[in-house]
Amino acid sequence: MSNTLPESVDPWRMVQTRRVLEGILPLTELPRLLDLLAEPVGEVGYRVEFGRDEYDVPHIDIHAEAGLTLICQRTMSPFVQPIGVDQKLGLIRDESDEAALPDGYEALLVTDGQVCLKDVIEDELILALPLVALSPGAPVEQVQVTAGPEPEAEQPSNPFAVLGQLKNLQR
Repeated sequence: MSNTLPESVDPWRMVQTRRVLEGILPLTELPRLLDLLAEPVGEVGYRVEFGRDEYDVPHIDIHAEAGLTLICQRTMSPFVQPIGVDQKLGLIRDESDEAALPDGYEALLVTDGQVCLKDVIEDELILALPLVALSPGAPVEQVQVTAGPEPEAEQPSNPFAVLGQLKNLQR
């Protein structure tokens, strides 16, 4: 087990040795995730396990937990949203290999023999964010929805009315 997260790893070698990486990652090291947060504070606890399953599929198990500060879309105030990730990623070398993965696996394409685990953890946290951030207990306001203003009784002007007037003048 390791407490530090390497910049990049050879996932195939890590699978052979059944490595487990565990530790804490500051949110400041995840710039794409920071852009989606209200405040750039906090950290992510992670556990990354490499191995093979009973079908001999090489995989990475990602477990991550964080409290992320989001803006509530009802109250427009910040709140801390607990996020948990528990994802099994099947390692593939080519996109065509994705169809061979068993149910319950997401594909992780490894083209150059290296994987940046920080990016993988960041991707999974971004995917786990709610589509609409709503703080628990935020008041639910009933807003009356209307189809829009009622149409006026006037008939819209006919662009060909002028031609009709010209025709009547010629007679």
